[in-house]
Amino acid sequence: MKKNCIVAQSGGPTVAINASLAGVIQGVIDSDCFDKIYGSIHGIQGVFKKQFIDLTDSTEEFIDNLKKSPAMYLGSCRYKLPDITTDKEAYENLFSIFEDMNVGAFFYIGGNDSMDTVDKLSQYAASIGSDIRVMGVPKTIDNDLIETDHTPGFGSAAKYIASSMREMAYDTYIYDISSVLIVEIMGRDAGWLTAASALARNDFSQAPHLIYLPEVAFDKDQFIADIKQLMPTTKNIIIAVSEGIRDKDGNYISATTAAADKFGHAQLSGTGKCLETLVKERLGVKVRSVEINVLQRCAAHMASATDLEESFQLGIKAVNLASDGHTGLMTTLTRVSDTPYKVDISYTPVSNVANKAKSVPKEWINPEGNNVTEDMINYIKPLVIGEVVQSYENGISAYLPVKHLVN
Repeated sequence: MKKNCIVAQSGGPTVAINASLAGVIQGVIDSDCFDKIYGSIHGIQGVFKKQFIDLTDSTEEFIDNLKKSPAMYLGSCRYKLPDITTDKEAYENLFSIFEDMNVGAFFYIGGNDSMDTVDKLSQYAASIGSDIRVMGVPKTIDNDLIETDHTPGFGSAAKYIASSMREMAYDTYIYDISSVLIVEIMGRDAGWLTAASALARNDFSQAPHLIYLPEVAFDKDQFIADIKQLMPTTKNIIIAVSEGIRDKDGNYISATTAAADKFGHAQLSGTGKCLETLVKERLGVKVRSVEINVLQRCAAHMASATDLEESFQLGIKAVNLASDGHTGLMTTLTRVSDTPYKVDISYTPVSNVANKAKSVPKEWINPEGNNVTEDMINYIKPLVIGEVVQSYENGISAYLPVKHLVN
């Protein structure tokens, strides 16, 4: 008798995570290895609460619309499973539910913390001799998962950031007055997204003129000196900064005390505003700061077609691996070439990924620590390629309804 499977999403949303969900659903339909596929509402917590929707009879139209819808159709959570050696009750409850539902595979789509969940569930399944296969499908706009060339969601966020940066440059250049614009971009520990702002440059505009990433210690005095050096030749200076930039002692520029989430990650905001105040006090020029915030992870109207297709294929790959009896893996992207751009869809043991992070290579940051190199730009360029045809209703983007997530 065929078994059922469950799919869930976790962590922060992206433009592409629903494309991976669509891939898992399509993979289940094509494989014919499972009877039912259930979507867990709000991640692993939805399994505990037995909150599911049946995705088995998903139509081709639904899957296509799902691929192009932003955020997370199934909802999310930020729940950290306890250590297996000290608290097995949560695992016993989960696997009891799996058994009651005749579950043969669990697919979890998410970032670093979600892969921690996949790793723990895989370990527990092995410890009790369960044949339930647990698979991870990557996503994160931060692009900080190891063992994969890049992560689903990053390409679309990079496209939005570069496009927005170029548009802000156009806005800034209209005034015949010296000014500084500081754009704060997400990136707590890794500067990949902020680096993507460099794609905004063209033959007449070098904005952003300065780029600061968390991988390099930030010095306020040097920051002011960098701006001063540009002022004689650059009327409108545009700067990209990661929210997570820190000083040489590891203190966040945004605040001396920042709240942390359940995984111990600092919740940051205000870096741009802090630097705006600094420039105003030190230089006395017209200055403004912009915090892009959640816009960079929800802009489906600026999705990268490359990003969505790769995300979709990673979901299908996870199902194929589980159908072949594999477990404890995360699907990955391996770059074969830049020109023409080509990747292989592969996999790695999830234990290689969980609780690890990929930083921007130091050699992709200039010696002064205020810009990125051509290697970085060449790495990101292929990931933003391709436009996605969206649906509109009364002139506004129309996506799949998520009534099941609205109270």
